[in-house]
Amino acid sequence: MSFRFVEKLPTPSQIREEYPMTEELTKIKAERDARIAKVFTGESDKFLVIIGPCSADNEDAVCEYIGRLAKLQEKVEDRLILIPRIYTNKPRTTGMGYKGIVHQPDPEKKPDLLHGLIAMRKMHIRAIAESGLTAADEMLYPENWSYLSDILSYVAIGARSVENQQHRLTVSGIDVPAGMKNPTSGDFSVMLNSVIAGQSRHQFIYRTWSVETSGNPLTHTILRGAVNKHGNAIPNYHYEDLQLLLEKYSEIDVQNPATIIDANHSNSNKQYEQQIRIVKEVLHSRQVSPDISRLVKGVMIESYLEPGAQKIGCANHVYGKSITDPCLGWAESEKLVYTIADMC
Repeated sequence: MSFRFVEKLPTPSQIREEYPMTEELTKIKAERDARIAKVFTGESDKFLVIIGPCSADNEDAVCEYIGRLAKLQEKVEDRLILIPRIYTNKPRTTGMGYKGIVHQPDPEKKPDLLHGLIAMRKMHIRAIAESGLTAADEMLYPENWSYLSDILSYVAIGARSVENQQHRLTVSGIDVPAGMKNPTSGDFSVMLNSVIAGQSRHQFIYRTWSVETSGNPLTHTILRGAVNKHGNAIPNYHYEDLQLLLEKYSEIDVQNPATIIDANHSNSNKQYEQQIRIVKEVLHSRQVSPDISRLVKGVMIESYLEPGAQKIGCANHVYGKSITDPCLGWAESEKLVYTIADMC
């Protein structure tokens, strides 16, 4: 069956003009971007905590969560920079299921990409306005980057996207930190090749334009664990894994060698409560090795208002509970952030 063109969507410039960032919010982003960049360049010894829902499915719940993060940020700002996860695109292994707010502004209704683009941008802007915190999102679709390029302070490239050339080349034109996850196979060379590509200059086709990029020196790795041929999870956050990554980094010519540890996904085998133990182990590795301390710039944690996960459309729907992967609840997350601050 061929493509059926449903409706022509507004361009990024049209959406940005209709839902603009104010001068005040633009200033907040610039200040946040500078502080976060200094962590990757080594000018700051603050530790990054990229934390929030697996998927940002509900604007009110997400903004309530980030409002709590903002209050927590004030208490740990001498040691940590909290970056809320507002993930509006959800990668699906089979292509089936809920694909994020961009596809379905209402998870219980049919896809509506026009209103999804609007909902995505409005939620991000509201979050900054109410909390003063600029966010991270996953760049699942490179051609959609321009819809949020004036908003985000961090971009993640997922395990299924990291080998894709368009993702790598688009990262080379991004001016905020971009984390390249190891592929689901766990191959470090694939991940590091993506860092080289992201830090290099390129010419390519982007949204009907011939473009040139200058390279993104803040491109880095994210360790998220792997899956073997039997479908078993293989973690890669242990001390030995971090030492191996150090060695692999020493063999290539890139700027600002750095990694972020994703405490969920295959590192936890999606046992969300294990994120607490994993984060503590990573922090211990940083304490015993100055080289690892310089390499590991932060952690990723999946967290929401309520712990666990629920099915879309369930009879007893719980506000602020994940409808995708299970997450830590707020009480455990708050405690964990304080623990991270104490160990940094």
